[in-house]
Amino acid sequence: MSFVVSEAMPWHEGENKMHRLTKAGDFDNPTSPFLQPRAASMVQRYPLLAIGTLDKQDRPWTTVWGGEVPLAQQVAKDTIGIRTIVDSKTDPVVQTIYEGRDDGEVIHEQGAGRMISGLSIHLEQRNRMKLFGRMVAGALNTHEEGLPGSGSVGQIQLVVHIEQSLGNCPKYLNCKRIRASLPEPKLVSDSPHLPQEALDLLGKADMFFISSADHDKDMDTNHRGGPPGFVRVESNGDQGAILVYPEYSGNRLYQTLGNLQSSPRAGLCFPDFDTGDVLYVTGDTEVLIGKDATAVLPHSDVAVRITLTGARFVEKGLSFKGETLERSPYNPTVRYLPSEKAVIGDEKSVMAKLIKKEKLTPTIFRVRFAISDPGDFGPWKAGQYAALSFYDEFYMGYSHMRDDDPKSLNDDYLRTFTVSSHHGEGLHGEEFEMTIRNVGNVTGFLARQNERSNLEVPLRGFAGDFIIDQKPEGITPFIAGGIGITPLIAQLQDLDISRLRLFWTLGVKDIGLVQDTFKRFPTLPQSTALFLTGDTSHLPAVDKEKLGEVSGSGAKVEERRIRADDLADLDVKEWYLCTSPGLRKMIQEWLPGKAIIYEKFDY
Repeated sequence: MSFVVSEAMPWHEGENKMHRLTKAGDFDNPTSPFLQPRAASMVQRYPLLAIGTLDKQDRPWTTVWGGEVPLAQQVAKDTIGIRTIVDSKTDPVVQTIYEGRDDGEVIHEQGAGRMISGLSIHLEQRNRMKLFGRMVAGALNTHEEGLPGSGSVGQIQLVVHIEQSLGNCPKYLNCKRIRASLPEPKLVSDSPHLPQEALDLLGKADMFFISSADHDKDMDTNHRGGPPGFVRVESNGDQGAILVYPEYSGNRLYQTLGNLQSSPRAGLCFPDFDTGDVLYVTGDTEVLIGKDATAVLPHSDVAVRITLTGARFVEKGLSFKGETLERSPYNPTVRYLPSEKAVIGDEKSVMAKLIKKEKLTPTIFRVRFAISDPGDFGPWKAGQYAALSFYDEFYMGYSHMRDDDPKSLNDDYLRTFTVSSHHGEGLHGEEFEMTIRNVGNVTGFLARQNERSNLEVPLRGFAGDFIIDQKPEGITPFIAGGIGITPLIAQLQDLDISRLRLFWTLGVKDIGLVQDTFKRFPTLPQSTALFLTGDTSHLPAVDKEKLGEVSGSGAKVEERRIRADDLADLDVKEWYLCTSPGLRKMIQEWLPGKAIIYEKFDY
């Protein structure tokens, strides 16, 4: 008996370059040089198929088709047939393939055939399969019975001989339930200077499809996912917008980025699953690695910048819509541009040593750090935050998947905490305090430490500008949610507390934080309305004692949630706010026309 063993497909030079730059090491290319049986099955069962090709200027474009199955199926060995409803006028891939052809004309490709890359994807099952091949034949019919839009909608048929297939992992796939929806395409803009509608789509997009090519030899279409808004708009000038997105920790194949090293162009497709709108862009790319990536998109080891050379924003251009079910547990938080947020650099740091810790509630504690050389950063200000690096304590090396702790794969372990101390609170210039809630790995680690642990971590610096500007006359209102009191605590010594109105809502289990704050600032209770949530009957005796002390302090205490009418009697134009995003949104609705200055916590 004999076995035929196929050799691994070679990496091309762009992929080899990415492997060298990222120190990914040597390993075989797992791509199959044929249509895998599993791939053939997936194509037939999956409701979406992203497609990429090159236009006459060798610019990549990407689209996404589907909504109903079967959208495609195997028709011969290593060959698939695609048949689906599409936007026949403004879809750039459809236009590129069929431009200048008569309606219904059957195209037979000569020679090697047009490069076609694809990604068969099932978002509800969180599965995807990459495909690459050459077009064999196709046709576009725009006048079939039942098709709307006077030729703006058509049925496409495409036969592609598959030369490569490769399954991908479910990381960063945000789960969505897809349903068919007839497109009603309307071209809103074809300028690389993006209209507001396109910017709004980018602000909510939690995924896009990207196509890239190794010149005329190979092509790749894949998906990128993350939290909503993970693609940032660096600029939007008259000549065209510049987009930046982070490349999260992946499988280290670097097939897309390898293509961008060989041929620095990409085509991206951003679907709006709610409306059926779609943004198509193509542009010149720059792969940023290490310090170059961090400078453009802080906390990123690898990032891609795209300078748009073409774009189309189309209303209702898709043949499907989607319901978001759940987002990937691997998604990190949004990484903002330096122009969007105060950013602390990763290059400079001094050591900060833990010298004191106090437990205030079951989950809230206060820590004091001493800085080894405070002159390196200049004086910090009350209301700023400190950035500490816990990388050396937590980094465990590269891992492709880590289901037990998915967010750790893209974690640089740089944490920011609001400074809750004031220079005049008996602290030397080289010391600062932070009041922290235990909510994750790093804060849990800190909660377990004490001054005897000799913990020292790099301090990257101080930043932020949430400074309360109390006017010479009138009332200054501040709304705090739970530990959102910390920026106010740091600044109370600079304020006239008698002209402060504090609305503080928190769980009754955190009553220890209230008691501690009132002890430190004895006149604050007279300016405070306290809203406590949770069952007071099950409090431990020590917390019931604290609750009694707080209730007798002079503060107005309500055992309920804060309401709009609690704020109605105060006619003030400018309000300060530090709460969760959900409560912040409610309060903004309660205070229409008011100037609300708030701490975002998204640095």
